[in-house]
Amino acid sequence: MAIVGFSISTPHIVYALLGSFSVLFSMFSLFLRERLYVSEAIGAFIFGVIIGASYQLPSLSCFHDSIILPGPYCAGILDPRSWTASSNNLITLEFTRIVLATGVFSIGVELPEAYMKKHWKSISFLLVPVMIWGWLVSAALVFSLIPGLHLSSSLVVAACLIPTDPVLTVAIVGGKWAEKYVPVYIRHLLAAESACNDGAAYPFLYLALYFTIDKTMGHAIKDWFLCIWLYQVILGCIIGCLLGFVFRHLMKFCQRHDLIDRNSYVAQYISLTMLTVGVTTLLGADDLLAAFFCGTVFAWDGFFNRQTEESVFSSVIDTLFNVAAFIYVGAWMPFDKFQDPQQILTVWRLLAVAILVLLLRRLPIVMILCKFIPDIKTFREAMFVGHFGPIGIRAVFTSILAIMALENARTSADDASTPQSLLLEQVVQPIVAFVVLCSIAVHGLSIPGFSFGRRMQSVSRTWSRRSTVTGAKLLERGNQARMVNRMEDVMVNRDSGLEVMDLEKGNLSILENDKEIEQIPESISGTTAAGNEHTIEEMEGSGLNDEAWVAGHSTPANNTRFVEGDIVTTAPTESPGSARE
Repeated sequence: MAIVGFSISTPHIVYALLGSFSVLFSMFSLFLRERLYVSEAIGAFIFGVIIGASYQLPSLSCFHDSIILPGPYCAGILDPRSWTASSNNLITLEFTRIVLATGVFSIGVELPEAYMKKHWKSISFLLVPVMIWGWLVSAALVFSLIPGLHLSSSLVVAACLIPTDPVLTVAIVGGKWAEKYVPVYIRHLLAAESACNDGAAYPFLYLALYFTIDKTMGHAIKDWFLCIWLYQVILGCIIGCLLGFVFRHLMKFCQRHDLIDRNSYVAQYISLTMLTVGVTTLLGADDLLAAFFCGTVFAWDGFFNRQTEESVFSSVIDTLFNVAAFIYVGAWMPFDKFQDPQQILTVWRLLAVAILVLLLRRLPIVMILCKFIPDIKTFREAMFVGHFGPIGIRAVFTSILAIMALENARTSADDASTPQSLLLEQVVQPIVAFVVLCSIAVHGLSIPGFSFGRRMQSVSRTWSRRSTVTGAKLLERGNQARMVNRMEDVMVNRDSGLEVMDLEKGNLSILENDKEIEQIPESISGTTAAGNEHTIEEMEGSGLNDEAWVAGHSTPANNTRFVEGDIVTTAPTESPGSARE
């Protein structure tokens, strides 16, 4: 009987590496996610880079000096680029397609009931003017900083950079930090936008490709309107809505007649996604947009969510797909192409492109249009929405589509390849990959950076106790507290409009000078608890702000009233009186 020896192959290595990282990350997930606010995406990407292909980087030239980097780099265990002979790497294309389709379908399912109908205006602003701005600005930056590329070729590269990655968005914005500090309507807005603009990126990509491939502009616009808008985009939306509508009513019918068990509800996340992607891909339609609309219509009335509300299968699937996808993308990174021997691409040029794209692609236009977007209510929310437009797996998928279109045009009989199309075919993926690398680093570490900043700020805002004021114990909080003995001495700001904050209900009422201030209820009055010191970290752990924390942990010793802009502490009284202007 023959003894079977060791069998070392790429699939077996992938199984072991994926399983080992998932197990180790899950063991420390509570500490990483809720203490450090590090998502599985950034950890998986770093792990993928470490085990990726081994590269020997050339010397980096800057200002006529050379920086020699020793090598090789990475462990060389996993190299997705070596799995297929074709440069477009079909495995990467199909793997990223399934990951993205599952992500956008999950977003569509988990949005509130009839979300797209209620929030269509906000989504429209983020899809049309914001994407057009990002496309043109990114193209201008690539055209200015990458020598040799024409404007049409720069538009192709920019089309790969404008869609917001749904997998990275959900991994970051859906974390514990965002659940504590980001309003739920902002989280829904970012998730819906990331799912919609994945499918909406097709018209931008193929318009730029037709400008590069077609001989005349009129022929390019004709192909773009007929093939992309009328066929891919509109047909994809129709197929997705139709599948979602049919299977939603079919599921209700099966539920009424006891034909479906509970476990089969959860299986729809994967099975219906596969069905939608398979049908639309066979027909040549927009598969990602179809998957999102299918999920949205499928859960339009909330029936599916009510049936699966106690199930955690979707979270498990999202985590596994996120880990696998970012390990793969990290190992796929073409580090050896970031420094081109002909100096067409250099690390310094790519770094400048990445920084400027991340700064100018979304933030300025969102700040300008924030007053017209109903779901963005404050300046800080506009900054958050403008900042969190991560570039990730969707950009990799789009760059592969661009390379495939250029290769098909080159091999066809009626279209002759041009030097510009050949150059674009060589540089589009390295440029996109470097921007993806920077975006994952910036957006993946933004939440830990915000958390660290809040903790550092809380050191200078620690509340302490002192009893130097006779008859009362006063909070030492800078110069914002003063002592008064009569309720009539309470001053509410000094402006023409007086703002009183109802801490219990969170409502802000503006009272004019000539109007009588209503009596402040005792429920919002309170005093500081004597004894131990209370810090901002304690209040953050309880989910309350500083004023609400004091009001919620008060004792009847003193009577403290909180007013927007000032903290007023009164001496102990038997019964609180009414405050008047």
